[in-house]
Amino acid sequence: MNDLVDLLGLAQPLVSKHLRVLREVGLVDRRDVGRQRVYRLDGHALKPIHDWVKSYEGSWSQRFDRMDVVLEELKDLEVGGNGEQQ
Repeated sequence: MNDLVDLLGLAQPLVSKHLRVLREVGLVDRRDVGRQRVYRLDGHALKPIHDWVKSYEGSWSQRFDRMDVVLEELKDLEVGGNGEQQ
């Protein structure tokens, strides 16, 4: 827990709350080792999220490609051929 608090720069109660929620939904497992609680990410629980996001990947890639073209066209309109703004 202390490692996560230090790494994230968040208060310990907030980190505990987030870990509790992640544990309740099955994204992390917890085991007690002496006085420590060891958390482990359950990657299998993330697979449905991965699959859902992946279904949108192609669509978003096309949109970002089109946006790149539009931004280049706008930049060309804004800056003249000699590097000065119009």
